[in-house]
Amino acid sequence: MVSYALMVNAAEMGRLPVVVIAGRPNVGKSTIFNRLVGRRQAIVSDEPGVTRDRKDGVALLRGRRVRLVDTAGLEEAAPETLFGRMRASSEQGIAQADLVVFCVDARAGITPADAHFANWLRRQNRPVLLVANKAEGRAGAEAAMEAYSLGLGTPLAMSAEHGEGLADLMSEIVSLLPDEETLAEKDGEKPLRIAIIGRPNAGKSTLLNSLLGEERMITGPEAGLTRDAVSVMLEDEAGPIEIVDTAGMRKRARVQEGLERVSVSASIEAMKMAEVVVLVLDASRGVDEQDLQIARLIEREGRACVLALNKWDAVKERQATRKAISDRIDISLAQMRGIEVVTFSALTGEGLHRFLPAVRRASEVWNARVGTSDLNRWFEEAVERHQPPLVDGRRLKLRYMTQAKSRPPTFVLFGTRAEQLPDSYKRYLINGLRETFHLPGTPIRLLLRGSRNPFVKQDER
Repeated sequence: MVSYALMVNAAEMGRLPVVVIAGRPNVGKSTIFNRLVGRRQAIVSDEPGVTRDRKDGVALLRGRRVRLVDTAGLEEAAPETLFGRMRASSEQGIAQADLVVFCVDARAGITPADAHFANWLRRQNRPVLLVANKAEGRAGAEAAMEAYSLGLGTPLAMSAEHGEGLADLMSEIVSLLPDEETLAEKDGEKPLRIAIIGRPNAGKSTLLNSLLGEERMITGPEAGLTRDAVSVMLEDEAGPIEIVDTAGMRKRARVQEGLERVSVSASIEAMKMAEVVVLVLDASRGVDEQDLQIARLIEREGRACVLALNKWDAVKERQATRKAISDRIDISLAQMRGIEVVTFSALTGEGLHRFLPAVRRASEVWNARVGTSDLNRWFEEAVERHQPPLVDGRRLKLRYMTQAKSRPPTFVLFGTRAEQLPDSYKRYLINGLRETFHLPGTPIRLLLRGSRNPFVKQDER
């Protein structure tokens, strides 16, 4: 689940001290992360290796805000393997740390892997806080003392699952951080929230890595590498942006594992919290029914949407492919007609410069407001061109329209028995609003507010 309770802008995020939680798989790193940020932000499971990408969060510890980073488990593996790439991502996070919280499992005892990575950590010239997790009760605290053998100082015994020792952990972290630097005054500018959604192996994580200019997310030919919704910050010329990379969303019938269901739930939650949702498609495969189902979900949630056609470098007949995709979208997603489409290759960077401007344009449309006088001038002309239909032998009297809100653009139509307006006439009005006021690709809501006239027999017949 993605939460925004301690949101800071991108510039301030970069100035917060960085605390990285590291250790071998299944020692409770994500549970500690969730405890410190104060919410269930990282997926937790008994299955080892659930966390694959570094996950950031802002934690308030003893009155001091820190940037907390949850990492994948440290394992010895060949660089080209999945576990090797996960370890490389964790090592990259540790290289940026102001403090490393190195976790071991007190119940399991010190393993050769713990000793190996403890030796490696000592060579990184980073402050290290040794934590012996899963040390419940007196027996657990005694078992935690075995961690002395790692040569990283006195281990802090705790149980993240039960909340034991959490206060001591917060105090120790704050005491080991560098002196707090004076932060510049906050500019008050909120970041644009973006969620990257799509089927597995469409290139979502590769897109995020290309935007950041670093291997932030684990990528590879294997489908389903991303399991959690991972939030990162960046800035473009227009201001700060928060981007959430999500797990791939397969057809519901194929989602069987409990862990995958949690991952999909986190993806949907990220979409609901976003302002702009980027639907990433593998352009070489075109649009399938699952892509359309995801797009319909985006429309139902009222989010702005950008259709991102990735792997464009692998497409041979580009003009025909672009037309086929556009035609399929126009036919199947009439409620999002004119959706912003951008083609690129996240792997090579071809066309990537068009991506963020397209997202910004979609956001502007989503936030658009129409003046009441212009709106009703258009409305009168629209009704004159095409009179409302007869309902039960009587014509509906539509009086005026106003925009109730934006995000997405929402209009309210007032009139006698307006609530009986047929869907076909609603579509006529929505299409007119979209074309006249330049609202392409964004969901438009039309609410109907009717009233029953006590003199209906005299007035309406």
